[in-house]
Amino acid sequence: MVFGGGGIGLMGAVADAVLAGDGEVIGVMPKFLEEIEIAHKGITELIIVDSMHSRKQKMFDLSDAFLVLPGGYGTLDEMIEVITWKQLHIHDRPILLINVSGYWDAFQTLINLIIEKGFAMPEDFELFTIVSNVDEILPTLALAPEPKLHMALFKN
Repeated sequence: MVFGGGGIGLMGAVADAVLAGDGEVIGVMPKFLEEIEIAHKGITELIIVDSMHSRKQKMFDLSDAFLVLPGGYGTLDEMIEVITWKQLHIHDRPILLINVSGYWDAFQTLINLIIEKGFAMPEDFELFTIVSNVDEILPTLALAPEPKLHMALFKN
């Protein structure tokens, strides 16, 4: 699992669960957030970067798919960026929004409005998949096509 590196809240709980299942957990955190977000000290690897942009790029580079749980502005920013990059054919990796308790319903409504008003194409709704709960994640990923795009443009 690649995540923002926080040791508290939902980020910390998910990291702890992955570690408890003998999974590998890589956190990516800008130096200035190391104390604000309370970096998780028990993960497999914590990568400290210089900026939020570097964080998103490193997380992107290390990821095979993107699973988006309910979250705040940072989550929304990261989610929109990977959806936009997929729309621009920068990548074709799966993006799953885990709609716990209907959290992403308003986002789905917004995307419908964006398409209805002509700011996106109807097929852009297929850039991501909304699943209702965590039990749907692995079966949905198993059905996703193998990514084909190479990230030469985004390699350092």
